[in-house]
Amino acid sequence: MTHGKEDKFLSAWAEIRKTSYCHIMNRLTDKIIVVVGGATGFGLACTRRFSDEGATVVIAGRRGDLAQATAEQFNGMGVQWDVTNFDQGENVVSEILGKYGKIDAAINFAGYDDVSLIKEITPEHLEPMVNVQFNGAIYFLRFMCNAMAQGGGGSAILCSSLTAQSPAIGRVGYAGSKAGLEYVAKIAAVEYGHEQVRVNCIAPHVIETDMTAEAFTEENRIAIEAVRLQTPAKRMGHVDDVANCALYLVSDESNYVNGETIRIDGGAHTQKLPSDWDYAFLGVVRPDLGEHPRAVMPDWYREEMEQAIDGEN
Repeated sequence: MTHGKEDKFLSAWAEIRKTSYCHIMNRLTDKIIVVVGGATGFGLACTRRFSDEGATVVIAGRRGDLAQATAEQFNGMGVQWDVTNFDQGENVVSEILGKYGKIDAAINFAGYDDVSLIKEITPEHLEPMVNVQFNGAIYFLRFMCNAMAQGGGGSAILCSSLTAQSPAIGRVGYAGSKAGLEYVAKIAAVEYGHEQVRVNCIAPHVIETDMTAEAFTEENRIAIEAVRLQTPAKRMGHVDDVANCALYLVSDESNYVNGETIRIDGGAHTQKLPSDWDYAFLGVVRPDLGEHPRAVMPDWYREEMEQAIDGEN
C-alpha cells in the first residue's frame, strides 16, 4: 500500500537513478559482495543496487535454488546458506573464495518475525527468533569477517531495526535480538578493526517487504497511517532507502565508519511509536481507513473513567 506522496517520491527516485546519479556509478567495480537474503526484500534491493554500481553479488539464503535463480539475473553467484547452521559457514566461504578469490563486503538480512507478549512467551516463540536474528548473525560475522581479514579488509553489515531503540509491545524476541546486534557490531568493530574490517549496523523503520506484507494490508491501513504520521518525513520508507545506505557502507567512501548503527527511518526515532491514543484518534477522524481493533478507547482508560465516575457517586 502506498500514499500519493510515496508514489511521487518513487517516480522522482527512478528519474534520479537515470540522470544525476550516473556520474557516480561503478563505485563498487571489482568488489565481491555477499548478500544473505539477497533474493527478496531489503536484500534484493541491495543486490540490484550493488550490481548497478559494478559489484559481483553472491546471493546466499536457505533456499539455494531461489538464490541461484536470482543471482543469474545479475550475473552473480547463488549459494545455499542457513546462517543458523554453523557447519555450512565454512563451506560457503570456501565456495566463494574458490570462484572469486576474495570477499570485499557482506550484509546479512536473514530474518524471522514473531509476536508474543512476555507473559505468554514460550520456547517455540523465542528460540527460533533468537537463533536466526542473533546467533545466526554472529555466525555470519565470524565467517565473513575472518574471510575479509585474510583478504586485507572489508565491510560487514548487520540489520537491526527501529524497534531495537523504540520499545514495541510483543516484540521482546525480535527487538531484543536486534538491540543485541547493535552492541555486537561495536564489539566486532573493536576485534576486527586492526585487520581493516569494518562492522556496522543499519536500523530501518517498518518498510513493506515479503516479511512485513501482513502489516500493509487493507485491513491494517490505520496502523500504517499511524506510523506515517509519527515519522517526520511524513512518508513510509522504501527498500531503496535501505539499499542506498548499505551502498555507502560497503563502498570505500565509508572506510572510516566503524561500529556504528545508522537509522533509516525518516527521523522516526525522534518521535514515539504510535500509541493507543494515536489509533483511537485516527478511528475518529479517519473512518475511511476502516476499522481496527486498536482504533477505540483503550480499555485501561475506560476502566479509569468508570472508576472515577463510581468514586464521584
